[in-house]
Amino acid sequence: MVTTHRAVAALRVFLVLMFGVLVLFQVMSLPGQFRHMAEESPDQAHLRWPLTAITVFWVLCVQVVIVSIWKLLTLVKKDRIFSEASLRWVDLIVWAIAAGWVVFQGVFLWVGFNADDPGVPLVMFLMSIGLTVVGLLMVVMRALLRQATTLRTDMESVI
Repeated sequence: MVTTHRAVAALRVFLVLMFGVLVLFQVMSLPGQFRHMAEESPDQAHLRWPLTAITVFWVLCVQVVIVSIWKLLTLVKKDRIFSEASLRWVDLIVWAIAAGWVVFQGVFLWVGFNADDPGVPLVMFLMSIGLTVVGLLMVVMRALLRQATTLRTDMESVI
């Protein structure tokens, strides 16, 4: 159990760091990057605000996942991970991944129809597959958590 507590503590440190960097991206880096892009390529300036909104949305989806993981870690620490409360946080992770995936598919289609070079659409296709795998893996993990929660509830009622 000592190892679990250390892993939870270390994971929380990295989650805080990741969340902080993502806030920095949302507030400064992404808007600045697309402003710079619009200045450097005036023919692409019309994409500034849509690209800013989409990327900030994706960062928000990741932040929702980070907060949900934090809450799940709290349940692990309290030995309540096999409860209905944990399923709500896993559902939030699944929905955040799904929302990001849907927006990514729209961007992928737009890029695919407007690309001159097949390199970017191929990389985006690979990213799409990766996002799909992560989303489906979370759905499977949710089903396993549901089964474990049911088994633990049954065991507690017997004991």
